Amino acid sequence: MPVKDILVVYTIQLLLLLLPSFGLSKMFPKAGIASWKAFVPVLNTWEMQKAAKRPTYWALVQLLPIAGWFITMGIYIEWTKLFGRFAIKDHAMASFIPFAYFPYIANHKDTRFIGEEAVKKHKKSGGREWFDAGIFAVVAATLIRTFVFEAYTIPTGSMEKTLLVNDFLFVSKFSYGPRIPNTPLSVPFVHHTLPFTSARSYSELIKIPYTRWFESPVQRNDVVVFNFPAGDTVINLPQYQSEVPYYQACQNLGGGNRDAGRQVILSNPDEYPLVVRPVDKRENYIKRCVAIAGDTLQIIDGVLKVNGAVSPAPPHSELYYEVITNGQLLDRDVLKEEYNVDMDLQEGQPEFQQLPDSNHFIMLLTAEAKDKMLKSGLAKKLTCGCLKKAPHLPLLKTITAFMNALLMCMSIISWKIKADSFTLTA
Repeated sequence: MPVKDILVVYTIQLLLLLLPSFGLSKMFPKAGIASWKAFVPVLNTWEMQKAAKRPTYWALVQLLPIAGWFITMGIYIEWTKLFGRFAIKDHAMASFIPFAYFPYIANHKDTRFIGEEAVKKHKKSGGREWFDAGIFAVVAATLIRTFVFEAYTIPTGSMEKTLLVNDFLFVSKFSYGPRIPNTPLSVPFVHHTLPFTSARSYSELIKIPYTRWFESPVQRNDVVVFNFPAGDTVINLPQYQSEVPYYQACQNLGGGNRDAGRQVILSNPDEYPLVVRPVDKRENYIKRCVAIAGDTLQIIDGVLKVNGAVSPAPPHSELYYEVITNGQLLDRDVLKEEYNVDMDLQEGQPEFQQLPDSNHFIMLLTAEAKDKMLKSGLAKKLTCGCLKKAPHLPLLKTITAFMNALLMCMSIISWKIKADSFTLTA
C-alpha cells in the first residue's frame, strides 16, 4: 500500500477520534472521567468502552484500516446510550456528526449519565430490532462488496466455454487491491440505475479520485472484471446502454463519420438521452488479459503470440471455424454431446450456421472439439472462419465483438500492437 494511501486512511481515522473531542471533554466529567482524556486519540475511546463495561480492546481494533472507521462509529453509539439516548436519530448523529452532536448533548439541561446497568434495562421494540439488524446487514455487506469480494453474473457469451451466460462468480477484491468507490453516495446493492426507472442510483456531490489500496499488477492470462472504458457516456435507453455504446452509435448514425453521428445525437436529446457515468458506475465486463503494458501482441494464422512466443490458449476458449464435412448428415445430439456445439442456439453468439453448400458450415469450437472433429473424420477440412462467412452477429457493437472479428479474420491478417500503458479500472 503506497505511503500516501496509508496517510489518507489514518488521517481520516485521526479526524474521527479528534473532531468530537471538545464535546467529549464536557461529557467525560459526567461519567467520572478526566476531561483531558477526551483529547488523546484511542485513549478517549478506551475510556468510553470502559465506562460502558464493554471490551476495551475494540479501542485498539479501530486502528485497522477502513474497518476501524465503522468501529469508531459503533463506540460512539454505545457511548450515547450511557446518556439515555436510544433513538435512531441520536445514533445517526453520533455516527455521522459527533463533532456537533456531542457538544449538544453535553450542554443539554436534561443530560445525565445513566450508566451501563440502566442501558441493559432498556428494551427495544420488535421493529427497532429489525431496523438495527437491517442497518448492520447493509453496512457489513457494503464493506464486504467494496473491500473483500463481490458477486457478478455473466451477461454475454464472449467467454464461452470458460464461463457461460448466467454463471455466478465471486470476484476477489484482494487480487489487485480494493478500489475506493468514486461515488460513495449511492443506493446499496444497485449499480448505476434504480430498478424499474431510468434514474441514477448515485449522487456526485462527493467524488473521490481513482484510488486503489494494496494494488498489485495484472498478470498475463488473468481473467479480470473491469468497468467498460467506452461506457463513460451512454444513450440511456434499453436498446442502447452498453449493447450499442455511445461511440458506436455515433459511428452508425453518421454513416461511418463519428462527428456527424455525434451531432445527430446531441441535436435530439429527447430521442437520444445521454448519461455520463463515473468510472465505478460503468458497465462491468469480464475478459482475459493476454498482454500487459510493453508487450508486443500478434495474431498470425490463428495463433496468438506475445513477445514473439506462442501464448497458450485457455482450455475452453472458442473460435469460429469453417468446417467442410464428408457429406454425412449431422446429428444435433452428437454435436452437442461430443463437440459441445448447439445447433439450435441462434441468439447472442450462435454456435452453428450452414452455408449454401450442403457440407459447408461455420461452427464455434474449442481447440479440443476441433481436434476431435478432425480425428473422428467428421470434418474433412477445418479452418478459421472468415468474417464475411461468419454468422450475422452484433459483433462490432462491443470490444468483445471487435476481438471476435479479429480472431475470425486472423487466418488472413497479421496484427501487431505494442501496449504502452495499462490502467485497471475495477
